[in-house]
Amino acid sequence: MLVHIVMFQFKEENKEENLAKVKGMLEALPKKIDTLKSMEVGIDISRSERSFDLVLTSTFEDQAGLDVYVPHPAHQEVVSVIKEVTTLSKVVDYIQ
Repeated sequence: MLVHIVMFQFKEENKEENLAKVKGMLEALPKKIDTLKSMEVGIDISRSERSFDLVLTSTFEDQAGLDVYVPHPAHQEVVSVIKEVTTLSKVVDYIQ
């Protein structure tokens, strides 16, 4: 199992609205991309200096599954929105 985790820092402008929009878009992806086995999306509640605003944890059977997900049109649609509303992202991929 491959675990893909991404954390995002959102721009302050329309932050709450954009968080809700991106969360909904991400949560719709498992029904659209077969290789995406599971997905959890969380919005930060701590609001600490070290916090990111949103975290995505998704799983795939293997690297090949992630390789299908990344260029998939449904994922790329979300990526386009995320690029407009975020300032920073960090990713970790690991084998479980």
